[in-house]
Amino acid sequence: MASEKILNQKKEEVTKLANEMKESKLILLTEYRGITVEQATSLRKDVRGTNAEYRVIKNNITNRALKEAGIEGLEEQLVGPTAVVLAKEDYLEPAKAIYNFSKNNDFYKIKGGVIEGKVMSAEEIIAIAKLPSRETLLSMLAGALLANIQKVAVAVDQVRIQKEEQGEKVSVSVEEKAEEATEETKAE
Repeated sequence: MASEKILNQKKEEVTKLANEMKESKLILLTEYRGITVEQATSLRKDVRGTNAEYRVIKNNITNRALKEAGIEGLEEQLVGPTAVVLAKEDYLEPAKAIYNFSKNNDFYKIKGGVIEGKVMSAEEIIAIAKLPSRETLLSMLAGALLANIQKVAVAVDQVRIQKEEQGEKVSVSVEEKAEEATEETKAE
């Protein structure tokens, strides 16, 4: 039977891990069977570069911490060698790092996890990891918005040209606004 001192240490470890899990945006469970020490070290470095933490923790402690944190549904994934990735700031970049590593290592697998409090399967996490980065998505959005602004500017200019052809006098302000919109689109 384990001594009371050891039991208290384990309880403290569980409580500490549970508190970290409550604060994390990403809790990722992975199977690390079949990777070398060099690969594991490289993976830890990549994960650390995304402001996340990669740890190998006993399944029993992880399971108790998940329960203490109020997270259910990952019990089945806690079989065999399991590593835990915790990220408090961003969930996308650490998920991408783990996914990219698993693509290049046949034995390394994502088991499942939690993203912003929602329990997710390995497939759901992989789908999220395949998404473009936040910066790429913002660039795509900006490009779409600028294209629409440019279309409005062209339409206003066409109205001006059409009215001039009909012999109507067009105010300078409409013309100036169309040019300003076009210039803003080009500048951005």
